[in-house]
Amino acid sequence: MGLRLGCGMITERGALPRAIEEGELEGRAKNPRCSDLDGVPSLSAAAYALLRNKFRPTTSTLTAAAESKDRTTTKLLIRLQNGESVEAVIMRYDSRLGKYDGKTRPGGVRSTLCVSSQVGCKMGCRFCATGTMGFKSNLSSGEIVEQLVHATRYSQIRNIVFMGMGEPLNNYTALVEAIQVLTGFPFQISPKRVTVSTVGIIHSINKFNNDLPNINLAVSLHAPDQDIRCHIMPAARAFPLAKLMNALQSYQNASKQTIFIEYIMLDGVNDQEEHAHKLGKLLENFKAVVNLIPFNPIGSASTFKTSSDQSIKKFQKVLRGIYSIRTTVRQEMGQDIAGACGQLVVSLPDERSAGGATLLSDIEDLRI
Repeated sequence: MGLRLGCGMITERGALPRAIEEGELEGRAKNPRCSDLDGVPSLSAAAYALLRNKFRPTTSTLTAAAESKDRTTTKLLIRLQNGESVEAVIMRYDSRLGKYDGKTRPGGVRSTLCVSSQVGCKMGCRFCATGTMGFKSNLSSGEIVEQLVHATRYSQIRNIVFMGMGEPLNNYTALVEAIQVLTGFPFQISPKRVTVSTVGIIHSINKFNNDLPNINLAVSLHAPDQDIRCHIMPAARAFPLAKLMNALQSYQNASKQTIFIEYIMLDGVNDQEEHAHKLGKLLENFKAVVNLIPFNPIGSASTFKTSSDQSIKKFQKVLRGIYSIRTTVRQEMGQDIAGACGQLVVSLPDERSAGGATLLSDIEDLRI
C-alpha cells in the first residue's frame, strides 16, 4: 500500500504499524511542494522516523537541471523507477509584455510546465528529436504528476502542457489519472490551464471530452492535406485527415471548446501561401486558434529548415486577414539548452547512477 500525502505520492518500502495504516497520516500534510519528508507538518516524532525509514517522497529522481542564458527556460532531466529518463521543461512568460486596450497588461511572470507522457515516441515525426529515440515505455500516472513536484523546486507552476516526450493519447489511462490528480487536491491546477497535445489519435479524441471535460485540446496538424502530413508525420497514415477533422468537429460540438492547432513551419514544405489558404478552408467551420511554430534544429536527425520570418508573417496574414482565424507565432524559448519545441531527446550512459546525483547548472554536463 502507499499513502498520498501533501508532498506527492509516497512509496512504501516496508510494513506500516496498524495505527498509521488506519489513517494517522492520511490527509494531514498540506504542502504539495515539499520534497523532504521532514517538511510534512503536524506529525509525531515516531511518524517522522517511520517516514524516513520506510518511504521516499517520489518514485523518480531529479538528475539534472539546465537553465537557458536568458533564464526564461529550465530543462529538467528526471530518472524513472525503471532506469529510463525523461525531460520536462519550465517556461517563464512575462504577461506584462505587450499592450491590452492601449495599456500595459496586468500580471507578471507566469510559469508553464511542459511534461512528458512517454519515454520516447512511436509516432516518428520527422521534425521531432524525440521520435529518433523510438518508443521505450509509458510513464505511470504518478511519474507524470511527479514532474510537477520536481518543477516546483524552481518555479510556481501556473499552466501545464502535455507537449513533452511522447504521444499523450497513446498513454491514455495514465494521462486521465494524472490530470485528475493535478486538477484535484492538493495541486488544484485549473482545468482551463491544462492542455493536451496529440498528433490526432481519433479513438481517444472521441472520448476525450467525457473523460477530461474542460481540458484544452491541441492538435499537431502541421499540414493542410494528407499527402504532406504523411510525408512529415508517418503516423498520419493511420489517421486520415478527413476522419480526424470529423472527430474534431464532433468533439467541438460536444465540448464547445476552442481547439488549438499546432503548425510547424518548414521551409518549402508547408509554409507557402497556398498552404495557408488550404489550412484556412480546412478550419473555416471550427472555432480554432492556430499556433505557428518555427522549426527548431535537431541536428543531423532532420534535413528540414526553418521558414523565414517573411514566410511566417505572410502565412499568418492569410489566416488572419482572409479567414479571420486567430493566429499566433510561438515564442521560441530554450533553444540553447535543447529545450525548445521538438528538441527533447535523452541519451544517458548505462553506468550513470540513478540515485545521489547532484543538480547540474551547465548544459555541458548533460548527455542530451
